Amino acid sequence: MIAFDDPQAGHDHDLARLLERLEGAVVGQRGLLERLVIALLAGGHVLIEGVPGLAKTRAVRALAAALDLPFRRIQFTPDLLPADLTGTQVYHPATGTFDARPGPIVTSVLLADEINRAPAKVQSALLEAMQEGQVTIGDETIRLPDPFFVLATQNPIEHEGTYPLPEAQLDRFLMKLLVGYPDRAAELAMLDLPGVADPLP
Repeated sequence: MIAFDDPQAGHDHDLARLLERLEGAVVGQRGLLERLVIALLAGGHVLIEGVPGLAKTRAVRALAAALDLPFRRIQFTPDLLPADLTGTQVYHPATGTFDARPGPIVTSVLLADEINRAPAKVQSALLEAMQEGQVTIGDETIRLPDPFFVLATQNPIEHEGTYPLPEAQLDRFLMKLLVGYPDRAAELAMLDLPGVADPLP
C-alpha cells in the first residue's frame, strides 16, 4: 500500500511512486491513471467512456490495490434491480424482524461496468450513494465508507439495449474521461511483457 504522509507536506514523491506502480500494471494509459488519481484525491466520481479492451477495468483494480482499498465490480445489465446494488432486507421468522443486508455498493472503490445498460431505477439508487454517501435499505440508512469512489464505464459505440444517463446522474461525476487506444510505442512495450498475467500490484 502507498500511504500519503503529512497532509501539509508536498506529495510529489508519493504521487510519482503511485503512478509508477500503476503504470506497472497498466501500460499506455498514463493520462487515464493520472486523472483517476486526481478524481480520487478531489473526492469526485469518474465516468470512463471507451471501447472494450482498453484496460479500463484493470486501471481501476490497480488503483484500488495500490491504495489497499476495498474494491467491487458490478456488471450493469437491463435486468439489474436496485436491491442487487444497494442490498435488501432479510426476514427472520423466529423474531419476526427484518435485518438490512448491504449490497456490493458498500465498498470504497466501486466499478459500475456499462452503467448505461441498467434501467433508470437502478441508476437512481446509485445516484443517492454518489450524492449523499449513503444507501437506504427499507427504513435503515447505511453510511458508505470514506473514501467512496465510483468509476462508471460505458461503451460509446453500442446504443441498443442502453438507457441514456439522466442529467442529474451526469452531474454527479467530477470527470468524464474518453479513453483511446495506446500509441505505437506503448503497444510495442506490451509485446515485451511476460506471457503470463502478472498479479496486480
